Order: sequence, then C-alpha cells, then structure tokens
Amino acid sequence: MSLDKIFSQRSKESWQDDITIFWHLSRPYMPRLAVAMLCSLVLSGINGAIAWGTKVAVDDILITKNIEYLYLMPAGVVILFVLKGVFSFCNNYLMSSIGAKIVRSIRLQVYGKVLSLPVSYHSQTSSGVVVSKMLNDIGVLQGTVGFTIKDFIVEIGTVIVLAGVAISRKWDLALISFIVVPLMIYSIGRLGKRMKKTGMLTRELVARITTIFNETIQGVKIIKAFTMERDMMARNESAQTDYYRNSMRETRINEGSALIGEVLAGIGIAVIMFYGFNLVVSGQMTTGDFVSFLAAVGLMFTPLKRLSRVHNNFQSGRNVLDRIGEIMSTRPEKMEGEELDVKGDIVFDKVSFRYPSASGDALHDVSLSIEHGNIVALVGYSGAGKSTFVDLVAGFWYPTEGSIYIDGRDIRNLSLGSLRSHIGTVTQDIMLFDDTVKENIRFGRPGATDDEVMEAAKAAFAHDFIMEMPKGYETMIGERGVRISGGQKQRITIARAIIRNPSILILDEATSSLDTESEHQVQKALELLMQGRTTIVIAHRLSTIQKASRIVVMSSGSIIQEGTHAELLAQGGLYQELYNMQFMNSELSD
Repeated sequence: MSLDKIFSQRSKESWQDDITIFWHLSRPYMPRLAVAMLCSLVLSGINGAIAWGTKVAVDDILITKNIEYLYLMPAGVVILFVLKGVFSFCNNYLMSSIGAKIVRSIRLQVYGKVLSLPVSYHSQTSSGVVVSKMLNDIGVLQGTVGFTIKDFIVEIGTVIVLAGVAISRKWDLALISFIVVPLMIYSIGRLGKRMKKTGMLTRELVARITTIFNETIQGVKIIKAFTMERDMMARNESAQTDYYRNSMRETRINEGSALIGEVLAGIGIAVIMFYGFNLVVSGQMTTGDFVSFLAAVGLMFTPLKRLSRVHNNFQSGRNVLDRIGEIMSTRPEKMEGEELDVKGDIVFDKVSFRYPSASGDALHDVSLSIEHGNIVALVGYSGAGKSTFVDLVAGFWYPTEGSIYIDGRDIRNLSLGSLRSHIGTVTQDIMLFDDTVKENIRFGRPGATDDEVMEAAKAAFAHDFIMEMPKGYETMIGERGVRISGGQKQRITIARAIIRNPSILILDEATSSLDTESEHQVQKALELLMQGRTTIVIAHRLSTIQKASRIVVMSSGSIIQEGTHAELLAQGGLYQELYNMQFMNSELSD
C-alpha cells in the first residue's frame, strides 16, 4: 500500500493506526523481519535459561558440592553468552537494515510527493521545513522502526519467559513481585504522552534551525552586503537555545521514566527479598529456587524499565508520522487529463485570480486572445499581474473565475505534463542545478544528444564561453550556477529553452542579466527561437517590445491598453508614461 493511501486512512490520535503504518512499512521486508523475530525469541529463551540455570549453580554446585556440574557450568555459560552475542548481532543487523530500507523507501515517496505538489503548497511552505521533514524527521523513523520494534519484541519476550521461570519457582511470590508492573505501565503511559508533545516541538525547532541555515547559505551575499551577520547570529542563537531547552526537557522525561522504573524495581525486589528470605529460612523454599527466582525477577525488571524508552521512541516516531502526513495528505497537481499536441492558441475568457493568502485579485476580469505564432508583450509596473498571467498559462495556478483555453480546450481538462512539455520558459529568476553545463542545457529535453546540446548552446551564443571553461561542457557550475556570471547563466537558460523546441515560449525579463553586447547576440537567438511559436514576453528592453505583434498594458491585474508600439504611443496613457520612464534611454542608447 502506498504512503498516500496509508496516511489518508490515518487518525492522528490513534496509536493503533500508527502501529498499522509501521506494519505496512515493514511488510515488504517480511523474511528479514521473521528471522529477526526468531532471533528475538531465542534471545528471550537464553535470558530465561540463564535464570533457570542459577538454581543448578546454587543447589547442585554450592550446596551439594557436585563436581561434575562444576566442570560443566563454565562451558554452559560460555555457550549461552556466545549464542546471546551471535543472535543479538543478527537481530540488531537485520532490524537496522529494515529500518534503513524503510527510510529509503519513505524518502523516495516523499520526494516524489513533493515534486507532485502544486505551486500553491510551495509558496506557503518554507523550503527549510520541507527539507527538515525529508532529512531529519524521516531519519528518526530508522530508529523507531528498527530498534523500537526489535527492543519491544526482545523485551516483551524476555519478560514473558522470565515471568514463567519465576512462577515455576514460586507462584505466590511471583504474584507479589508483579504488583509493581501495573505502576510501571501507568508511568510509562503518562510520560509517553508528555514525550509526544515535547517531541513534536523538537521536530518543529529542528525545522526552524534548518530554515535559518538554508536561508543563510542562499542569502549569504545579501547578509554580507547589509552587514547582517550579527543579527543572523542572534537569530540562530535564539533558535539553538530553544532547541537546547526542549531537548533537555525530552532528556528529563526519558531519565524521569528510568528513575521511576528504578524506584519501582527497587521496591519490588525489596519486598521479594524480605518474603523470600523468610521462605528459605522456614524451609519452604530452597536456596537455589530463591536465587533462581531472584535472578528471573531481577532480569525481568530490566526489560520492563527499557520498555519505557521503547514507548518514548515510539511516540517520537508518531510525531514524525504527523509531520510526514502533512505532506502526504496534501492533494497533488492534477496531472491526468487530455493529452494535447499543443499548437499555441491561447484564450483568456474573463479570468480572475486571487492568491490563497491575498485579500485582493492579482488578475481581474482579463480577456485576451493570442493566436498561434504571435508575439505578445506584457508591460506594466511591478505588481500589475504580468508574472501571474504567465503562471496561469503554464498551469501553476487555475483561475479563480473564468477560463483559460489552449487550442480551444479548457486548461483544467488538460494533462499538465502534456501542456508543460510544449512550454519553454526563460525567467529573470535564473535556476540552474549543481551539475555540468551539458546536463543543465539537456534539462530542457533529457533525451537530447550531445550534438543537439552544442547546437542549442551555439544558438544562444553560449558555446564560446563554455569552451573556455576548464572542462568545457563537462564543467560543474555549482548550486544555482554560482561559478559563472549572471550573463552566462542567462544564456545557458536560453539554450535550455531552445533545445526544448516549445510551441509556447515564455520570456520573463529574459535579457535582464545581459550587458548590451551580449543582449544583441542573444536577441538574435531569441528572434530565431520565437519564429513560428506563440511567445509571451514580459518586456524589459525596447527592442523586444517594438517587434511584438501586440503589446498589452496591465495595471492592478487588469488590461487597460492593447495595440502595437506605434498605436499605443499615439494613444498616450500608461504606455506613454512607461515608455518615457523606462524605454527612452534604451532607444537613445541603441
């Protein structure tokens, strides 16, 4: 059963549901789990044998002076402890491997789920929180599934076997010793509830620290430029202090449960010794029986105390399931739908859109028709709705009101995978990956050959500077392309769009990072790329706007002017204002 289905049926308050989840996660590894359980049972039996053999050691060797048993006992002890070590090793190894395999499986599924989630989820969720859940939180499950299950089986089995030994020696004395068991179970349950709440806060604080680290690494230039090192240090110190305090709270709960276990065990053993010594003195019980009984009960209290830690670890695992469930229960993008060989006709029919956390519309009653092969430029002040417009075309969001049609079909009914495979995008927010130049260009079409990658780079006027790099197309460019200049990054992203050969091309300030000379070169490549394709340009330079089939002027999410460059200049209004403010200097420099 997939994680999606498992979490859809889960109740956060039901520990039975969480045990069911751990069971489903373990099922693919049932042969290993069965062998591990068998090892656990053998370990429980060995602990029982040690307690049982104590009677022989006391009565037959120390009291009756049986020399034959004296020589056999050391060999028996060595054999038992060798077997205990071997089976303990096998049990620990198998359960660790099961835990590691489960963690790998969960991370793969969670990663796939994160990729499938809509932009709305990522826009409202910190990347540091998501990273913390995938790395830190899921890592906790390895210990929960591996060692918690192992310890639970071993300790419960050991308690049962040793309880059997104790009852066989003196059943009434055993019942007296078991009086403290309900108290232990009660204290374990109470402290476990506190551990669950404290553990959840710990996971949240870890996510907060991860977010700070993530933001620091990504924004280190801004931090240094604004001399914010001291403030960031203070922010991190505050988060680390909160984490420390909560970690110590967890430690107090863990050690508190151990303390209660020790006290109750001490009380139980004291009662046993008082009553047992009376039985031995009065001749109602042999010394060997009593020592064997005492060994069984003493060994039994140890696993009972360990069960409190097992329970606390289980509660920590439940917290992780809660946090993973927040991702797995989120509805993914609707990727299924009509497959479409996109031509490129786009129609906005009275489209309005409002972001989930916004109080007003980002787009309001927008109607626009773009025919295949046309170049449409969107201009307007920041916040006019230009980027929202192109995001809707790519299906990152759906209209709040109205409809968008691609080649006459409502975008809501289309397969997003099919639609996006026909869209190429070059944005001002350059995103490159920590990989080679070749693979970053090939990202536009994974099946492209090396020759096709090179041709795309040449078309984007990137080939020359790539060949000057230490390893050419095999050069690693670092996270987000940190090892190359802004203009080089932009040309690689343009090559990535060229190799995709899209039907719809979106250029969001595509030449904003280029100097004048580079812009002239890239503009020629873009002009060739735009031929025969529907192109939506969020305008930055005058040259792009003048060559557009139509210019759309936007303000406050609405279209207020449309026409060619000459027509809009003749109309005056906002376009004339924008032209005078932003474009006149570009025209003069040309």
